[in-house]
Amino acid sequence: MCKRFCRLLLVAIAITTISCASDVANRYYGTEKYPPKPVADVQLLDHAPDRPYNVIADFQSRGESPQDMKKKAAAIGADAVIVTTLGDYAYSQNKEWMQQENPNALYTRIVATAIRFK
Repeated sequence: MCKRFCRLLLVAIAITTISCASDVANRYYGTEKYPPKPVADVQLLDHAPDRPYNVIADFQSRGESPQDMKKKAAAIGADAVIVTTLGDYAYSQNKEWMQQENPNALYTRIVATAIRFK
């Protein structure tokens, strides 16, 4: 009886742990590796820049912030990261435009593209 209860308890813990894990996907392009950059040197963008660039990676996640995406981009040597957010956990109707967003807010879905300028 105790073994069965313990198994059920372990299964319940595993399911709970899996359901709380963040949904993360990272895709890196190319074979060239770049040295990491200081986070402060990476630009945080809400749209593609006008100047030419190469995409070096895409990141998708849940429960992370634009600042988290900037850190990931810095770690792989990106010059900038283009961030798209969906579903702010602390959403309010007063934050309709990107300029009013908090770069440290957590989002239910965040997508970012790390780029290097040509």
